[in-house]
Amino acid sequence: LAVVFFLALTVEWLSHCNILRPETASNRRGAAAAIGVMQTVLYAVRIGLAYLVMLAVMSFNAGVFLVAIAGHGVGFFLFGSRAFNKQNHSSGKTSDLPPMNC
Repeated sequence: LAVVFFLALTVEWLSHCNILRPETASNRRGAAAAIGVMQTVLYAVRIGLAYLVMLAVMSFNAGVFLVAIAGHGVGFFLFGSRAFNKQNHSSGKTSDLPPMNC
């Protein structure tokens, strides 16, 4: 159950993180390509972890389901809500990765 909780927490962290700093990179194509590759790797890791949480929930175990919801909820509270958010939202960009919208 702890693993499922931390997987869900990690998915939320990756959904709201700003690891890459494009303003520090130069305007060369190589730097832009490197940032693009890193975004792709982060996106693949986030989607892979989200699928692992989904597979755990599909075990139809109520405890796993509740822990997955708790992990996503705590992750959003820590990384996505305004309670601990210290970023400046004037730029409009809140994450390195695109949102997980349907």
